[in-house]
Amino acid sequence: MSAVVTGVGVVAPNGIGTREYWEHTVSGTRAIGPITNFDASGYPVRLAGEATGFDPADHIPNRLLPQTDRVTQFALAAAEWALADARVDPGRLDPFDMGVVTANSTGGFEFGQRELENLWGRGPQYVSAYQSFAWFYAVNTGQISIRHGMRGPTGVVVSDQAGGLDALAQARRRVRSGTRLLVSGGMEAPLCPWAVAAQSPNRGISRSTDPERAYRPFAAGASGYVLGEGGAILIVEDPVAARRRGAQVYGEIAGYRATFDPRPGSGRPPSLEAAVRGALEDAGTLAADVDAVFADAAGVADLDLVESRAITAVFGAGTVPVTAPKTMTGRLNAGGAALDVATALLSIRDGIIPPTVNHTGLAGGCHIDLVTEPRAARVRTTLVIARGHGGFNAAMVLRAPR
Repeated sequence: MSAVVTGVGVVAPNGIGTREYWEHTVSGTRAIGPITNFDASGYPVRLAGEATGFDPADHIPNRLLPQTDRVTQFALAAAEWALADARVDPGRLDPFDMGVVTANSTGGFEFGQRELENLWGRGPQYVSAYQSFAWFYAVNTGQISIRHGMRGPTGVVVSDQAGGLDALAQARRRVRSGTRLLVSGGMEAPLCPWAVAAQSPNRGISRSTDPERAYRPFAAGASGYVLGEGGAILIVEDPVAARRRGAQVYGEIAGYRATFDPRPGSGRPPSLEAAVRGALEDAGTLAADVDAVFADAAGVADLDLVESRAITAVFGAGTVPVTAPKTMTGRLNAGGAALDVATALLSIRDGIIPPTVNHTGLAGGCHIDLVTEPRAARVRTTLVIARGHGGFNAAMVLRAPR
């Protein structure tokens, strides 16, 4: 085994903490609704998946609250929970043998907006000194490493929805090269006015005001995806060290591959299928061994068709269960793929494939076995697919502990 996951921490619109998230995900609880964080009536995007149950004061030391954006508060809390879940005390390990690699796409938008309002409304003396780093997409990695004394390899990945897989792959690479433990995953909080305004020009975002129809991937009449906040932080360890200390193991990061689509108009086909095949090859796994696929599920007709065709080309028509639990939460940018990895590992642990909600029938050309109700199954190997805006593709194979 090259690297294993021993701890999981989740912040999601349908659950704060891994247990609550998993219970609501298995039961198909939808958390998409009207934006409540601000008055969105004048914006073209009205719906989102908000983590409304998260109060940072319950989870973050008071001294950190004025220094951090909501996204970093999510990341710090999830990292704390993941370390506790893994039964890891960072104070007992060599600080240079622990590292942090996270993914983020939007940074601390809410913090930045507040400080810009202070600048223009009150004057430069009212701008927080913490603005110098609180807005930055790398701040989650920095704050986690500082809080837990982790001085080994660190980094941040920016590749939109694919970022969660890319960060975990980087963590696996670091473990393979000798680092004992990595804190990794992805987190986002892109739901303040400035962030929503910045994302609204993306025509892939649904303009629907009906929570049950706004995000329906692979469905006839799919109208785009819904924004969401949250994600997952995971503990990635050297398997020998994890076994030596008697750690629980959720699963192995067995295979990974990333590709990039050719430019539009080039005449060359998308490279998502190559990413899927490459991840299987890296894992030494046959397509027939995969028990469930956690789809990227863009909710955009042409992108859904590309993904459906890639899955069908690799696995055959309707032969492998395909699910998109993110229909309950919205797409979480860099947090989405990390959350899918956490969900896939929980699926392996409990032998259940969570559902895709709001489905009304497959679109023409989509020949997949879409899971629309919770499905009990023997789940030993899963594939997670993620794509980022602009052509990023990533695929990851997760395998049950041996």
